[in-house]
Amino acid sequence: MKCTILSVGTEILFGSIVNTNTVYLSRRMIEMGIDVMYHITVGDNPARLKEMIKHAFLDCDLIITSGGLGPTQDDLTKEMIAEAFGEKVVPFPDQMEILKAHFAKYNRTMTENNLKQAYFPENAVIFANQNGTAPGFALEKEGKLIVSMPGPPKEMEPMFEQQVRPFLENRSDGVLYYKTLRVYELGESMLETRLLDLISGQTDPTLATYAKDHESTLRIASKRKTRAEAEQAVERMLEKVRDRIGPYIYSEDDEDLSCIVLRKLLEDGVRLSVAESCTGGSFAAAVTEMPGVSAIFDRGIVTYSNDAKIQELGVKPETLQTWGAVSAQVAEEMAEGLHRVSGSDLCLSVTGIAGPGGGSAEKPVGLIYIGLWYRGQTSSFRYQLRNSNRRYIRSNAVMHMFLVLYKTLFAAD
Repeated sequence: MKCTILSVGTEILFGSIVNTNTVYLSRRMIEMGIDVMYHITVGDNPARLKEMIKHAFLDCDLIITSGGLGPTQDDLTKEMIAEAFGEKVVPFPDQMEILKAHFAKYNRTMTENNLKQAYFPENAVIFANQNGTAPGFALEKEGKLIVSMPGPPKEMEPMFEQQVRPFLENRSDGVLYYKTLRVYELGESMLETRLLDLISGQTDPTLATYAKDHESTLRIASKRKTRAEAEQAVERMLEKVRDRIGPYIYSEDDEDLSCIVLRKLLEDGVRLSVAESCTGGSFAAAVTEMPGVSAIFDRGIVTYSNDAKIQELGVKPETLQTWGAVSAQVAEEMAEGLHRVSGSDLCLSVTGIAGPGGGSAEKPVGLIYIGLWYRGQTSSFRYQLRNSNRRYIRSNAVMHMFLVLYKTLFAAD
């Protein structure tokens, strides 16, 4: 089954909202073995919407729409779908009663235009909306199927999982299974080069490389009659991939590096503290995103100025004067000083030049040093990050801090 995902709303075209529905629906279609061919966004324009529906059905037998089912005059998705299918829009009495009961329950006045939400193409299958007033629906004719859902994600996603997904699952012509591998220290081009023989000769399973911020990913996918067959095919290919790039794979389940590192710290009971300069607390913020880390995360200190490094961490003034704040020596003294004040099992530090100014020929923008105190040993790591922009350098520095922890913790095993 081939699918087009059609998003309706002028606010999407204007950039007023982020279209997360397309990402969500694409992933769900792939999981069900439905091939997504196109993403289309159209504004609240009835003629264009009707034209896009006709255009999508030239190549696809399924269209999933979101948006345009509300009560206002510019909500015209139902009407255009009905016209495209040659059907009338008629009131559904049961939906009318549900709508009235909803307003009565919350003691709200139902204006006349809300009644529009109880009108549907006459042969529509209705999907109840447990989180709003606009139901979804499906309409099928001559081998063409369209499923229409409300635009707000809080309404669309539960409707899809509880009603639309079961409705579609029996219509798929196979099961797609895939694994997404996260890879560090191999750019997309190098990753592809190492796997070129597998990629060049692929049929099923398929391999696809992707470049993401600070890392690369590899997706291995197989579409077979049963999930078991697809899983076996992916696992066979995965063994070949491990032979080529195994040491660079940090996750085979599309899991963030931070989650893997923090879970390891929790499992081993290793108490962590961090002293940050150029990242300004971003690493500590990333750590505290995970629930339960209070069991192992002791403290985060931002020592942005030289005075703060001296006063809070005991960095020697002569070290700063001789080597500069951005140096291996200062990063190591920051980590050692943090251990003295915190007593934590593992102490991490970072200092660097986030830009856009402050760089030099010897120490360009993007240069960072990460200091580490662990098991009585102090070490430091130098990275020259790409000088893209300040936000990128800071976030990339955080990623490299987690990478240092990952290598340290798993090497210790």
